[in-house]
Amino acid sequence: MSTNISVRPVTQSDHDEWLTLWEGYNTFYVRAGETALSSEIIQMTWSRFFDAYEPVHGIVAESNGKLVGLAHYIFHRSTISITPVCYLQDLFTATEERGKGIARALINEVHKQAALAGSPRLYWQTHETNATAMRLYDKVAERSGFIVYRMMI
Repeated sequence: MSTNISVRPVTQSDHDEWLTLWEGYNTFYVRAGETALSSEIIQMTWSRFFDAYEPVHGIVAESNGKLVGLAHYIFHRSTISITPVCYLQDLFTATEERGKGIARALINEVHKQAALAGSPRLYWQTHETNATAMRLYDKVAERSGFIVYRMMI
């Protein structure tokens, strides 16, 4: 595990390195029949991190002056909680940096931010084929047992 990892909120000056990581994350999830994100969606996502009225947050992991990971999380209302719950929507570590504790550090920071916000729960999902990530997730969290369904509109 690397000891020189720092995790912090994303800043405007991180844009180019964040974009490289974001494109890596989205390439990982583009499958047959799906398309890459449009530049409009990418720009909107980026701008939300800096809008105080948005519940979307971005953090990055930095090592030796280089961004090596990202996480995006959202606070949202729930019908089973008074306070908003926290959804870890995106988590990505640069391929060459995996296995160094970066994803764990990002999850820990989101957990910390959720606790500071008074959120009773942090949750996330991953694709069933993402066995590498699930090995970590099984160590740091419990599987809820829920299966996600979706309908595209």
